Amino acid sequence: MSEIQKQVHPIDEMLPLSKLVSYGLQHVLAMYAGAVAVPIILANALGLSSQDLIRLINADLFACGIATLIQTLGVGPVGARIPMIQGVTFASVAPMIIIGSEHGMTAVYGAIIVAGLFTFLIAPYFSRLIRLFPPVVTGTIVTIIGISLMPVAVTWIAGVSPSDPNYASPTRMWLAGLTLVIVVLVNRFAKGFLGNLSVLMGLLGGTLIAYCLGEVHFAEVSQSEWVALVTPLAFGMPSFDVSSIIAMLVVMTVCMVETTGDAIAIGEIVDKKVDKKTLSSCLQADGLSTCIGGILNSFPYTAFAQNIGLIAVTNVKSRFVVATSGIILMVLGLFPKLAAVVASIPSPVLGGAGIAMFGMIIASGIRSLGKVEYDNNHNLMIVALSIGVAMIPIAVPQFYHNFSAAAKIIFKSGITFGSILAVVLNVVFNGLGQEDTKE
Repeated sequence: MSEIQKQVHPIDEMLPLSKLVSYGLQHVLAMYAGAVAVPIILANALGLSSQDLIRLINADLFACGIATLIQTLGVGPVGARIPMIQGVTFASVAPMIIIGSEHGMTAVYGAIIVAGLFTFLIAPYFSRLIRLFPPVVTGTIVTIIGISLMPVAVTWIAGVSPSDPNYASPTRMWLAGLTLVIVVLVNRFAKGFLGNLSVLMGLLGGTLIAYCLGEVHFAEVSQSEWVALVTPLAFGMPSFDVSSIIAMLVVMTVCMVETTGDAIAIGEIVDKKVDKKTLSSCLQADGLSTCIGGILNSFPYTAFAQNIGLIAVTNVKSRFVVATSGIILMVLGLFPKLAAVVASIPSPVLGGAGIAMFGMIIASGIRSLGKVEYDNNHNLMIVALSIGVAMIPIAVPQFYHNFSAAAKIIFKSGITFGSILAVVLNVVFNGLGQEDTKE
């Protein structure tokens, strides 16, 4: 029995229920703010009612859970079966607002369903590009992911607008700092199970401190319903507008590039090679989940990069932990009061934990790049230029403001443009590489 247990890869390790729930909840808390941001932005931009907003949030969380279960546990050949939590892609926000404004929500969901089907069908062919991702490219992409996410943590800490009187206030700074201190102390001194909960302990401890300071508000909890079922096609039967579909196809193509980078990043952290077959299954899961999202009044789904850092921090690699996160997300989607409780965590607290999580992604990328050979080749130029262009929208967010809406989808995402450039430069300097023949 012990010999069999030794052969089980850490990602296939089944942990006790208490650990699955604790670690799974930690993942949910880390990604929750990003998960609900898209429906909030979309509803506000389109002037939807508060009831419609609640419907969108519930559907989003429920579909997030389904998408995560498909990716981690698999459905037949679909699903990468790695610890990858799924969330709404922010690349879809601008196109959805434009489509919704011009053609209504039914056109939004029609475009999403078609784009999901497109992704599902094209995935086996797109996955053949895996040979274009040698270590110099994957290490660069992982580093870019961490760098690009760091402004998210900073925004959580300081606030969205400098015109806000509370922007970067001492209270927000203290909450973030104390949360980060708790994460570090638990990670340093706690052992075993508790040590792996360092981010969760930081979030809980930071929220408790914030509550004592009067910075936690539970008004939304009392106003939320106990139970709310997710109704398919609540906005009506989907309609299919050609221009809207094309815009969403562009979004999903970008998502496939990002998902490829995220999958490779997770593979690096959990020490499991992401080959052509795995990547195809991963991208097909994105496509299937996006189709389901369109039917359930939700959105396009892809890997949530924020949670990659949590895997690196905790070193908990089991995909069943993330699958448990999926179940928790589905429960939150059905019970709005529980979702409202999670939403009460102050953003500075999330930001403090985010500094640690996103920093670990950067560190993982640097570790991978440390294994790359730089003598008598052009690898240093590949890394330098790719990270350099990825930093542009971070340093100057309005740099691409004169670009078309379609171009902005690619260029304003440091992850997307930096990843594409890394692949292109590697082909220019090192050739196409060898095709992975493993099926």
